[in-house]
Amino acid sequence: MRALARICLAVAPLAGAALVTSRALAQDPDEAPAPCRAQLTTALARIAPAFASKARKIAAKSPGSIEAAIWGYAPPRFHPVDEGALPDARPGAKCPAEMALVAGRFCVDRWEGSIVVRDDDGTETPHSPYLPPPADKVTLAKSIAGVVPQGYISAKQAESACRASGKRLCQPVEWRTACAGSEGTAYPYGPKRVAGKCHDTGASPMLMFHIATMKRGWGLTELNDTRNNQLDGTVAKTGAFPDCVTDHGVYDMVGNLHEWTADTNGTFQGGYWLDTSQHGDGCAYRTIAHGYTYHDYSTGFRCCADPGVTDR
Repeated sequence: MRALARICLAVAPLAGAALVTSRALAQDPDEAPAPCRAQLTTALARIAPAFASKARKIAAKSPGSIEAAIWGYAPPRFHPVDEGALPDARPGAKCPAEMALVAGRFCVDRWEGSIVVRDDDGTETPHSPYLPPPADKVTLAKSIAGVVPQGYISAKQAESACRASGKRLCQPVEWRTACAGSEGTAYPYGPKRVAGKCHDTGASPMLMFHIATMKRGWGLTELNDTRNNQLDGTVAKTGAFPDCVTDHGVYDMVGNLHEWTADTNGTFQGGYWLDTSQHGDGCAYRTIAHGYTYHDYSTGFRCCADPGVTDR
């Protein structure tokens, strides 16, 4: 079994609510408790093999690198995260057309996931992205350009849909590696945030539809209101932000929807259209505050897979 890496992370009470744990709670890692520094070091060690043999334009740990983005955010709370480990590189590795090969090690969906439902007769029917996946049906994950991706999904549901499609949820370290591209940058498109390249700003459905219940605190009913993601300025269609892409051809890894990863503690990454920085910058963004079965309008996913091998 993989060793359990424990990472110090911020906790937001509800992903779709007004996030009260923000950059104000972060601290300089050099001033953070020793366990926090040690676990940031662990996170860096897990991602290092992806870039170890490459001459990069931005050196590891330099400003604008994924390593600097990871190291730059050390909230004082301590939470378990199973980082996973990068698979070994495979000569001749190849991926299906809807997936991209990353560092010769694994495949990742090019677009955020959608869901289809397999009926008893084998018919596959597209599922509404505005409804949680049905509990009594077999669901499959699809990666499709130009569609509204699935929100309202839990990590457990996403894992099941990925596996039913012959894939799996990405390990946290795989997700960050894919987001950072071949140059290992803090954002999919480069070292510095450029507002609007990704879907990193938009409308708040909670303030539009649920302002009356804000004082008492929003619950799961409000957070899973099917109207939320149908409001203009919320979730965008996959690939609608053409500059939000890695050099591997992977879209929307920062912003649009939070993306669950294969950590049973409950970890999603990349932010969503209203927040791509409160829990880390760009590809380093990570929240662990919710169980593996939690879902709201902001939670989405994408799958990874082990690559096939071409004949040599």
